[in-house]
Amino acid sequence: MDIAFIGLGNMGSPMASNLVKAGHNLTVFDLSEPAISDLVAQGAKSAESARQAAASADCVITMLPAGHHVEAVYLGDSGLLASLSSETLVIDSSTIAPEVARKVAEAAVAKGITFMDAPVSGGVGGAKAGTLTFICGGEQKAFDRSRPILEGMGKNIFHAGPHGAGQVAKICNNMLLAILMSGTSEALALGVKNGLDPAVLSEIMKQSSGGNWALNVYNPWPGVMEGVPASKGYQGGFLVDLMNKDLGLAMENAVTNKAPVPMGALARNLFALHGAQGSGGLDFSSIQRFYYQE
Repeated sequence: MDIAFIGLGNMGSPMASNLVKAGHNLTVFDLSEPAISDLVAQGAKSAESARQAAASADCVITMLPAGHHVEAVYLGDSGLLASLSSETLVIDSSTIAPEVARKVAEAAVAKGITFMDAPVSGGVGGAKAGTLTFICGGEQKAFDRSRPILEGMGKNIFHAGPHGAGQVAKICNNMLLAILMSGTSEALALGVKNGLDPAVLSEIMKQSSGGNWALNVYNPWPGVMEGVPASKGYQGGFLVDLMNKDLGLAMENAVTNKAPVPMGALARNLFALHGAQGSGGLDFSSIQRFYYQE
């Protein structure tokens, strides 16, 4: 399939790479020349603009930082929806407000274009390994058309519901992720301050009722687990700034829907303070430093 992939950040680049490996004809665009060059070296074609990349594509996939980027790429006279064929399948894997996803979907449907919001979970590691979880919102026909493509990048593919449902499920997931990572870091710090070995404590909690994803695959304590950001100076991975963006989306949605989210609000405040202290460019597991400094 001829696919246009727009947005080659920490997540987008390995996702695009896996599509090349799956045998698709990929045309890529990003504001980063090195990111484009890396994909071209793997067999993709480059484009000078998002519109050029999408010109003859059967499917357009975007992986962008925030809602205003998604609106800029798709909407308006210069947006992609103004020039795409009605046969084009559009998949947006950015994490944005459900309202923005629905706005873009409505504009796409008005032009006869099949659109689906499909944010992902699994982090950079999952993107590289091709084991991401895709959380899809849209019509069943969009999900059915998208699935063979998404299977080249992910292992678990869910149809959450109509347009915007993928984004709702994603912000719920990331709110819980922030709560778990903060709580795990807090518990590890308490144990270490009492003289426990963080690796031993981690193993105890993994095999006990405190076990969770952060302990199992993304331990926040440096040196306890190989390959995770905590053991690489908290470099790469899912940035604190992006977690703050997602928590902000969750808080806005909670206000709109009058949903009480006391734990989510606390996690939002903790990560906001952590980011304000200069850690915004680090992986979100660096919240461990909030609780314990060498």
